[in-house]
Amino acid sequence: MGQIPRTLQPSLSERHFFGAELRRLRERANFSQAQLGAMIRFSADLVRRVETADRFPSREFVEACDKALATGGALIRLLPLVEGSRANEGMRTASASGPTNAGTLLALAEEAPGVADMVVRVPFQPGVLDRAAQDWLNASAAPRLFVAGRLGSPDQVDEEDLHSAETALGMFRQLDHTHGAGRVHAQVQRYVEGELNRLLANTPTSEAVGRHLYALAAGFFELCGYQAVDTGAHGLAQRRYLRALRLTEAADDRLYGSYLLAVSIGHLALHCGHPEPARRMVLTAVKGSETRTTPAVAAALHAVVARTHARLGREGECLTRLDIAEKQLARSKPEDEPPWIRYFDAAYLADEIAHCFHDLGRPQHTQRHLGDALTVLSPTHVRRLAIDTALLASSLAATGRIDEACATAREAVDYAARTTSHRCLQRIVEVQADLEPYRCEPEVREFGEYVRHQLPLAAV
Repeated sequence: MGQIPRTLQPSLSERHFFGAELRRLRERANFSQAQLGAMIRFSADLVRRVETADRFPSREFVEACDKALATGGALIRLLPLVEGSRANEGMRTASASGPTNAGTLLALAEEAPGVADMVVRVPFQPGVLDRAAQDWLNASAAPRLFVAGRLGSPDQVDEEDLHSAETALGMFRQLDHTHGAGRVHAQVQRYVEGELNRLLANTPTSEAVGRHLYALAAGFFELCGYQAVDTGAHGLAQRRYLRALRLTEAADDRLYGSYLLAVSIGHLALHCGHPEPARRMVLTAVKGSETRTTPAVAAALHAVVARTHARLGREGECLTRLDIAEKQLARSKPEDEPPWIRYFDAAYLADEIAHCFHDLGRPQHTQRHLGDALTVLSPTHVRRLAIDTALLASSLAATGRIDEACATAREAVDYAARTTSHRCLQRIVEVQADLEPYRCEPEVREFGEYVRHQLPLAAV
């Protein structure tokens, strides 16, 4: 009896993703590992070890697999991701004795000194948002016409291509949650510039494939925007989010467009200190998606409306919107929701509620809802754990519980040190500011030393 193949987890790393794709394409061709090995003149054991992410593949191995499996170059196009992962692992091994990996917020800076600084300085422009929102609201709902590619043409885009790209997007999102944008964004950018642009330049096999392609491309640009926020490049984030919004129009995906306008762009405007433009974005999204919304999407939209009211100090309006969000989420059934909103569960809503109460100056309520969020957050969502734990420390400081605040803040530093996230650094800086009135306390002084040792970029 043959062994049961080990279950693969493509979202763990680029190498795991490549291995899962190789197995999927091999099984589609109905080859065993031994048969593929014989065809490409490599051992069956090497095929197995590449598929299970125990070995990095060589270029020769990948080219041979592409030819034997008739993939049209699908595997060789993934090789830059794997090679980038190999380089990152080498750097992490070489610097394992260092205090933190948070020193490289923009891998781009290593490739072209000065470029990263220019990218970060691209300004966020709130003035363009109202026009973008109105253009989206008034966009024609007429379907985009697609011309089907010639059957069998190597340049046509089919569901197989989209499956591979969708798996890549899921992998990148998981890596981003775990490590922050500093480690992952350069690889996402290379994928967009290479494989995604190749798909967008070619012809889909049908209108349905075309719609799927544009929606998938919107997902990639949403991720690029989120990563730009995470590296402090807010103007670049705005441009990428707006590009994603236009792609949803091409896909005639009104619901995803409303999400981008409210949750992505609305949160960005809040992050940049513009609550009133953010409020207008979200209300436009609510209005434009009324006939197509689902409970989870409605909950996410109303939660951001609540965030804008909290930032503006309007407690009554904030609580009203939070009540709507909670009732909507209670109606949601994950299987009936779009895949991109299924992350928005009770823990994420608790996170949004906690941020509302933090902005309203209600630390006890903040602590209660952060407790709900942190209890069920996945341990792989390291960046979210760092941000929420730091916010919890700030709320404890606000109630004078300094010992607990410092202990909690240390946990936040430990999480943040495992990421390359500008947002995490920002939250650690804010915790230190919240503890400043108690700077003479020995616990606070010790915490400051801990930050300087573990996360020097966040030291104040």
